[in-house]
Amino acid sequence: MHRDSLVIVTPALAQANNGNWQTAQRWARLLRPAYRVRLAAQWREGDGGALLIALHARRSAASLAAWRAAHPARPAVLVLTGTDLYRDIASDASAQRSLDLADTLVVLNELGPLGLPEALRAKAEIVLQSCAARAPLAHARRHLRAVMVGHLRDEKDPRTYWRAARRLGARPDIRLDHIGAALDPALGAEAAALAAALPRFRWLGGLPHALARRHIQAAHVLVHASRMEGGAHVVIEAIRSGTPVLASRIEGNLGLLGAGYEGVFEPGDDAGLAALLARARDDADMLPRLTAQLAPRVALFAPEAERASLHRIVAALLARPTP
Repeated sequence: MHRDSLVIVTPALAQANNGNWQTAQRWARLLRPAYRVRLAAQWREGDGGALLIALHARRSAASLAAWRAAHPARPAVLVLTGTDLYRDIASDASAQRSLDLADTLVVLNELGPLGLPEALRAKAEIVLQSCAARAPLAHARRHLRAVMVGHLRDEKDPRTYWRAARRLGARPDIRLDHIGAALDPALGAEAAALAAALPRFRWLGGLPHALARRHIQAAHVLVHASRMEGGAHVVIEAIRSGTPVLASRIEGNLGLLGAGYEGVFEPGDDAGLAALLARARDDADMLPRLTAQLAPRVALFAPEAERASLHRIVAALLARPTP
């Protein structure tokens, strides 16, 4: 066992192309200059490592329990996803046990500690995820282009976006795209039917990350309608691309967008979302105002900021005296 050997456990590996995998892959890259890092779908006794970083309280519960049983004194970090923080830890026994077993609980938005039981908030660390900055691409003047990026599953609430699209069906100057694979086949069928019925709605399916990022750059606005989020990377990508965001009023979004951000609507409120999209097209000051509100937050999501947070947490845990 090497003192500088880290294991990152993520239940979703490369083939999933989801937020957990993107986080694990990026953290491995940010930590590797100083540590030996291995990515794994599960940790079992004998797998080694000086420190464990586990993503997802419920789905990595077996790995965290095995680690703690094999290495009572070695540090473990638990990274809490949106489904952990805002659903599972309230009712799932394995997720609750993971909270107790971890030495440090990492949340991915500034309001994340509020989702933890009060007695555990002292173990919380905020790590804001990052991405490279991109310049916005040229925008068409004749219409507004909105994009929602997220695989089709219930937690992302794609139906709110789709209902808003129907409300705006008579507006030829508002066009809506949706990027995301049909993890729920029923939602995929609905998306395909909507695209066939509405000429200005496109379901583009799952796209490679680089291409999805380019769509975010090219859009006038990103829509994020999710019901629960730990800290959506697509919101960060929009902020770092100078693309304004219209998001559901949930802690996982507000903890990225900041206090007082105007571009929010109540979860499930398709009428409110449609009204915001119409204003974004009709009010020439709205999108520049949203961009200006997000501008002070751009640096918070820079790779060097995320790297500094990760290295501080890991170094402090590895430096603790062991019994």
